[in-house]
Amino acid sequence: MAEAAHGVGGLSFDARKRTWPNEVNVLLALILITLVFEVLNRLQGGSFLFNTRANVDTLFNEQRINIMLLQVAIIGVIALGVTQVIIVGGIDLSSGSIVGATAMIVMSFAQTATVNGNPNPKAIFGDWAMDLPVIVPIAVGLACGLAAGLVNGLLVAYTRIPPFIATLGMMVSARGVAKWWSNGQPVSFPTEGFASLANGDIVGGLTFGLLSWPGQNPAVVFAVLAILFHLIMKYTVYGKHCYAIGSNEDAARMSGINVARHKVLVYTIAGMLAAAAAVLLTSKNLTAQAGMGVMYELDAIAMAVIGGVSLAGGRGSIVGTVLGAMIFSVIISGFTSIRLDAYYQEMVKGAIIVGAVVLDQWRQRRKAARM
Repeated sequence: MAEAAHGVGGLSFDARKRTWPNEVNVLLALILITLVFEVLNRLQGGSFLFNTRANVDTLFNEQRINIMLLQVAIIGVIALGVTQVIIVGGIDLSSGSIVGATAMIVMSFAQTATVNGNPNPKAIFGDWAMDLPVIVPIAVGLACGLAAGLVNGLLVAYTRIPPFIATLGMMVSARGVAKWWSNGQPVSFPTEGFASLANGDIVGGLTFGLLSWPGQNPAVVFAVLAILFHLIMKYTVYGKHCYAIGSNEDAARMSGINVARHKVLVYTIAGMLAAAAAVLLTSKNLTAQAGMGVMYELDAIAMAVIGGVSLAGGRGSIVGTVLGAMIFSVIISGFTSIRLDAYYQEMVKGAIIVGAVVLDQWRQRRKAARM
């Protein structure tokens, strides 16, 4: 008779059951996709990531990399909130519309009084709302996101309306607010202070000029928020409760977790992150339009799903979402680099999203079979 293993309760190590974190799989997928686009660009006589111009003395194509980071940063901020909502077992379809409504309201409080020496032709309010300190539109924007997220959370937690329906209602309502706010007209001409939020050089300011990254403030904000929420989800009671509720809501309730209150908090945070994205978006574009944020909610969900966040709840991470956002950005930029028409890009993106969900379902069934 084989002798039982010591120190493991009679169990022996089975290398076949050894697994690595899902984030490693996502990282490998990111590397593979990047290599594919590099090969495709080489076949066309160019390069995806590396500089091929003789008059530019850099190894990498810094312009493309900067564009990739910028185009994913603002939606990435939304995805951080969406990730928490999905982990807790919900869904948020309203974040894109919250961006649109918040953008219109924020820009109304960020306008300058004069444009080229003349009164602001796009003014929404009177002189009292002109040339306000930059903290005012930021606070107004975050308050709008807080209010929208709070309504979502209260509907989901206390009326027991399915999250899909509750946030769908907010999506339609918020888009209506965006169109009603200025009768569908753009709101433009912000103050210099507000414009510098996204277009300035926060890295240069923080390092007293030792480092510089002008125009990439949204990417910096995304990175800081990603690190913050990674630590929160991994090491705090808030994060542990999110995973517990998403894994088994009834068990979480029986263990003493106030499930309703926690869901309200999660949706409120998601709303505020959508509002933060709206502030960055309006500052970057120097204008606000009612159509801003259309489809952002689906892109944010796609980033989370591609990053390994399970739509069933209880599984996923901020790191995975960040990697998913990078994959999303590489795909968009890669298709552009090989001159693939936009409608083909949408088709392929849809196929990738479906494939990520199918892979997640397969992983769950395989995990259940091993138990």
